[in-house]
Amino acid sequence: MPRHIKTAALASQQEESDAKVRGAVEAIIADVQKRGDIAVRDLSERFDKWSPTSFRLSDHEIRALVAKVSPRTIDDIKFAQQQIRNFAEIQRASMKDVEVETLPGIVLGHRHIPVGRVGCYVPGGRYPMVASAHMSIVTARVAGVEHITACTPPNQGGPHPETIAAMHLGGADEIYVLGGVQAVAAMALGTDTFAPVDMLVGPGNAYVAEAKRQLYGKVGIDLFAGPTEILVIADDTADAEMCATDLLGQAEHGPTSPAILLTTSEKLAHDTIHEVARQLHVLQTADVAGVAWHDYGEIILCADEDEMVAEADRIAAEHVEVLCREPRRYLERLKNYGALFLGPETNVSYGDKVIGTNHTLPTRGASRYTGGLWVGKFLKTCTYQEVKTPEASAMIGEYCSRLCAIERFWGHKEQADLRIRRYGRKNAAE
Repeated sequence: MPRHIKTAALASQQEESDAKVRGAVEAIIADVQKRGDIAVRDLSERFDKWSPTSFRLSDHEIRALVAKVSPRTIDDIKFAQQQIRNFAEIQRASMKDVEVETLPGIVLGHRHIPVGRVGCYVPGGRYPMVASAHMSIVTARVAGVEHITACTPPNQGGPHPETIAAMHLGGADEIYVLGGVQAVAAMALGTDTFAPVDMLVGPGNAYVAEAKRQLYGKVGIDLFAGPTEILVIADDTADAEMCATDLLGQAEHGPTSPAILLTTSEKLAHDTIHEVARQLHVLQTADVAGVAWHDYGEIILCADEDEMVAEADRIAAEHVEVLCREPRRYLERLKNYGALFLGPETNVSYGDKVIGTNHTLPTRGASRYTGGLWVGKFLKTCTYQEVKTPEASAMIGEYCSRLCAIERFWGHKEQADLRIRRYGRKNAAE
C-alpha cells in the first residue's frame, strides 16, 4: 500500500475555488456576448489596465517589436519552432487519407480536413509564455489551418517583444495584445473587431481554462486544462538534487501546481524534502514554487515498481518524469500521462520549451482519456461513402430496409426501398 511521506495541504479546497471561477467567467462571457467590443475594452481596462487605440497590432508595430529582440533570441526562437514544426510534420505525414472498396461497388473513405479558423491564446501574465506561441500557432499552421488569430496579454504595461516575435514567426495572421477571458470570449463569440473562430487552443490561468470549458460546443477546444503538474518517478538510483530541481521547476508555474514524487526509496524521499527546502532559499521564483510545494506537493513511498506504475496511472499526471535505472520499462508499462520524460538526461523543461513535442497537455487526470495538443487536433477526420453501381445499391439497400424496419424508422426504410425498386435485384444472401 503506498504511503504518503508528504501530503498536499490544500488539494481538498479545489472544488470551492473552481465554483468561484465558474461564476466570474460566466458573467464575463455574457458581458462580451451582449456588449461586444465595448465589453472587451472595459474588461481589459479593469483587469490589465490596458486600453490601446487598437488591440490588434499593425504590421508596422509587429516589425518594430520584432526589431527590439536580439538576433540571438530570434535564432533561438527559430530553432525551437523548427523542432516543433519538424515533429508536427512527421505526425501529419502519419495521418493518411483512406479510400477502400469494402464490397463490390461500395467505396468508403475518410479525409483529414483542417479546421478553418483557429484562435490561439498565448499566456503572458506572471510569465511571458513565448513557447506557447510555438506550440499552438506553428502546429496549427502545419495542420493547414486557413486563418490563425492569436491573442496574448500585455506584460509589464505593453506587448512583450519576444512573445510577439514568436507569434509572428510562427505564422499568426492576426496578433492582438489582449488577455484573459475577454480575449478568449471575443475570439469564440466574435465582435465587430473579431471574426469568430472555429476552435480555441492554448494554455492559460484558471479563468482562461474555465472560459474555454464554458465555450466548448460553440467552438472546439484543444483540451480542458488546469494548473500544470509534474510527477517524478524515482528509484534508489536517483539523487535528491535532481528530483527537487525538477519538481520545483514545474511548481514555479503557479501556487496551485501539483508536484509529486513517487519513489521506492524512503531515503530519497526524505533527502528530497531537505533538498527542496535548500533550493527554495536560492530559487528566484521561490515565492510561487514554495507555496505550490507546501500546498500541493506530495511524496509517496511505494513498495516496488509495480506499485509505482499503478499509482502513476491512478494519478494520471500531465508530465511524468522517470528517474529509474531502466526508464524505458515505464514506456511499455505506463498508460496514463500527458507526456513522458525518460531518464535523467531529459526533463520537462526541454519538452516545455524546445525539444519538439507539444507542451499543451491534459491535467487533472484527463490523460486517462486524451493526449495533448498535436497536429491531429486541428484536423477533422470526415468520412464519405459512394455506391458506384446499381447492383451494389440494391444489395446494400435490402439489408438496410430490413434493419430500418426493426427500428420502425419508416422514412429511413423508404430511402432504401426506393433504391431497391429502382435498381432492383434480390439479395443473394436472403
